[in-house]
Amino acid sequence: MTALFALATSLLWGLADFGGGLLTRRTPALTVVVVSQTVATAVLGVIVVATGAWSEAGPRLWFAVAAGLVGPAALLCFYQALALGPMGVVSPLGTLGIAVPVGVGLFLGERPGLVQVAGIAVAVLGVALAGGPQLRGLPVQRQAILLTLVAAVGFGTVFALIAEASTTVTGLFLALFVQRVTNVAAGGLALYASVRRGAAAVPEGGFPWGSLPALAFVGLADVAANGTYSIAAQHGPVTVAAVLASLYPVVTALAARGFLSERLRTVQAAGAGLALVGTLLLAAG
Repeated sequence: MTALFALATSLLWGLADFGGGLLTRRTPALTVVVVSQTVATAVLGVIVVATGAWSEAGPRLWFAVAAGLVGPAALLCFYQALALGPMGVVSPLGTLGIAVPVGVGLFLGERPGLVQVAGIAVAVLGVALAGGPQLRGLPVQRQAILLTLVAAVGFGTVFALIAEASTTVTGLFLALFVQRVTNVAAGGLALYASVRRGAAAVPEGGFPWGSLPALAFVGLADVAANGTYSIAAQHGPVTVAAVLASLYPVVTALAARGFLSERLRTVQAAGAGLALVGTLLLAAG
């Protein structure tokens, strides 16, 4: 069950990243984040009311609030690092964030078997290679490395926080709603500050209403991924759930290959293969 939900997480996050990447080619990244998360918040609000999830309110919701604050900050650091580049170095380094939930699992007493340890090592290497690491060429700015590492720790922290935010399904709905409300509030403030500094909030032609379904998909896929990860982490080893959920860069690369006909470099294809091998080892363990 853990492997199934964790793999669903990687699929959803990978597709959300792919869709978000396409949308940010024409619309400012902050606008994409705020609008997509607003749609997800509205849908979650309806679910919370319909299921009576408000009755699950408790101290654990502070984990959701913290995740909602850390997530946008990590995302902004990651986008800024990608802008500084080179992306071939920045993207694979972002996967180091899985060290946080894996470390939490080990701290809580989880002890993966030898096969699972091998699976974790192979899967992590595969994910890093699937990002297409740039092994030579342009120098890497220290600021880009620092921002990427901060973003990675932030992403990993969100992994760990959302897993602690609830213990029941209805509680999970409420936790995800609170997280998204916090996301929208933080992202909205950042967008407001950006506009005050002179940046554009929408493309020159106005708000892309035709992209609203795609924006909704990105927001809903992202929130669904948080939900499936939380279930995976609660029903099995966090060390396994975190590694399998981190396979999303492979999904993004394969989506780009399938929908945009982007060619996978040899190192990316090898990384995808290693990630699959690591997945099989983790499942077998």
